[in-house]
Amino acid sequence: MSNYDVVVIGSGPGGYVAAIHAAQSGLKTAIIEKRPTLGGTCLNVGCIPTKALLESAHLYDKMKGAKKFGLKVAGLEVDWNGVQKYRKKVVRQNTNGVAYLMRKNSITVYSGHGRLLGGGQISITDAEGKVENITTKNTILATGSVCRDLSFIPMDHERIVNSDDILELPFVPKRMVVMGAGAVGTEFASVYNSFGTEVTIIELMDRLLPIEDEDISKEIERVFKKRKINCLTSHRIKSVTRSGDEVNVTVTDPDGGEVSMTCDVFLMAAGRAPVSYDLGLENTKVVVNERGTVRADERMRTDEPGVYAIGDLIDTPWLAHVASHEGILAVDHILGKDVHPINYDRTPNCTYCDPEVASIGLTEAKAKERGYEVNTGIFPFSANPKARIMQESEGLIKIVADAKYDEVLGIHIIGPKATELILEGGMALALESTVQDIVHTMHAHPTLGEALGEAAHAVLGEPLHI
Repeated sequence: MSNYDVVVIGSGPGGYVAAIHAAQSGLKTAIIEKRPTLGGTCLNVGCIPTKALLESAHLYDKMKGAKKFGLKVAGLEVDWNGVQKYRKKVVRQNTNGVAYLMRKNSITVYSGHGRLLGGGQISITDAEGKVENITTKNTILATGSVCRDLSFIPMDHERIVNSDDILELPFVPKRMVVMGAGAVGTEFASVYNSFGTEVTIIELMDRLLPIEDEDISKEIERVFKKRKINCLTSHRIKSVTRSGDEVNVTVTDPDGGEVSMTCDVFLMAAGRAPVSYDLGLENTKVVVNERGTVRADERMRTDEPGVYAIGDLIDTPWLAHVASHEGILAVDHILGKDVHPINYDRTPNCTYCDPEVASIGLTEAKAKERGYEVNTGIFPFSANPKARIMQESEGLIKIVADAKYDEVLGIHIIGPKATELILEGGMALALESTVQDIVHTMHAHPTLGEALGEAAHAVLGEPLHI
């Protein structure tokens, strides 16, 4: 029976990063993955393939507007098979890259379903049903999450689909209804709208991207409506039924009235569920919370000695980069290092719809809720030269700051390359920067990043270019 210092169950961005860090630190490491390929949800059916589709959609939109740049494009059309081929290639490159990193770092890879037996023993059942047992001093549970089904929506995975199914959709539908206006819903709405689909988004909350700052939500709804995406907020799905190649959807409006619509594809993009089942947790002291997550402390320790949990399995932000940081922290604790808990207020949130949305820190409402007196500043990309050059001038940057000490509390962006620009915001919060620090930071010209400096000037009531 093979014995290890660390065994990781799950090879997503949390699991494989934890395994690499453990192996590079001199620990004998193994990783268990039940999928045929490594990389978990993110690389196989999540972040990576979705962003590949978004890149194709963005490029298609850009080429449709080529005339603005003095260019003529003849015969432009969507080759859906080609788009899907590109998506699959990107996924294959990334999953192959993870497999290479496992070999490079001498990490043993087990293909199969891992279950805890207690006392540091783990059983692995492969695709043929063959069972192998191994032992370990430490286990890191990184099993992630899956699409959540709702009992009143009869998923057929053909016309009534989830975010996994829609990646394999063999056609571009004429009409699509999307349930949920979070990151997943808005991203797929953006993709299919670009490719010519008539899209309607149904959101239970009163705004799109409800976890974002209210000014960002208002702006994304304005831009989506400009793009002819129908946005029904404060609406609730009542029923979804399929009739041949059509899907009939009935929703209730804020006043209790009913609205009916017909589409070719209905996308259920309203949540995920943690994979905490069938892991053998009953053989341990690991506690599963009411919503299916595993209880873990700020050092990722579960109630079972030597067993850690990270990523979508625990009650922290369900994001790939969060899982990676948690995996590193768990390994550092195993190594006996003096680890510092993660400050989840400094988690960057990124949504890759068009225009992109990114944020870090506190929203204006959350800052006030915590007792801060706040100052805010907003600068629109319509006044940024680089955005005008790119012909992508929709959106804005908003800074939320503490009025007393001038400390930056949050940065919120909607616009071109927002998911890249937020990196400066992450550094600003990590260094506990003030608005004055950003004002006195020289931003190169012409860049999109200048808008961040301008937003800082706006907090002080001194915007320069508007």
